[in-house]
Amino acid sequence: MRVTPQPVRRQVEERLREAIITSRFMPGEHLSDRMLGDVFGVSRGVIREAVRLLEAEGLIKVVPNRGPFVAFLSAAEATQVYEVRAVLEALAGQGFAERASTEEIAELREVFEELAATRPGTDRMVLLNLKRRFYGVMLRGCRNAYVARMLDQLLNRNSQLRATTLSDPKRLPQTIAEIRRIVEAIERRDPGAAWAACREHVHQAAQVALRILNQQARDEAAQGLEVALD
Repeated sequence: MRVTPQPVRRQVEERLREAIITSRFMPGEHLSDRMLGDVFGVSRGVIREAVRLLEAEGLIKVVPNRGPFVAFLSAAEATQVYEVRAVLEALAGQGFAERASTEEIAELREVFEELAATRPGTDRMVLLNLKRRFYGVMLRGCRNAYVARMLDQLLNRNSQLRATTLSDPKRLPQTIAEIRRIVEAIERRDPGAAWAACREHVHQAAQVALRILNQQARDEAAQGLEVALD
């Protein structure tokens, strides 16, 4: 079977998205055409097209006369993202409980057991990759292409917050317990319980993420005051 190579622009788009999601490029970092061209080894035209597409996803913000930057997620924006994510994730869990194959349910359990075996202090990218695998199985098995597409984009949008909350030693055991309830509801083929467990998981994640964002805002405000008083 012949494998058709992806267009260069698509490859750059995916690699740039991955670099932002995994915090290789941090919020607020300037993504100049020259720097990205050197990193990915492509022309500025290809870079600009990839940037335009990721701007539409909310991962990049283009500032007039300054260029593209990795987008920040404010507390207000995060609140909206988590509200929508809660509904989409609940739909995915419900659909998975109703329509996933026995093999897919076993695969979901296998990924969960890998996550459950981790301990506080585990590298946050390891944790994030496990969560991405978990959602990959769920989105495939829920058999709803619209939910899968929209939820995947939202998870990309707040991936850096997810990595931060997952690496919190106090949050990790809670995350594992919440996901265990999701998996057990799915294994019982209980769509209502899967819906409720998914919504509760997102609700708890939102509380942690918003606490982090609000603390960051307070710290930045305090630093600004210190500079003003110097």
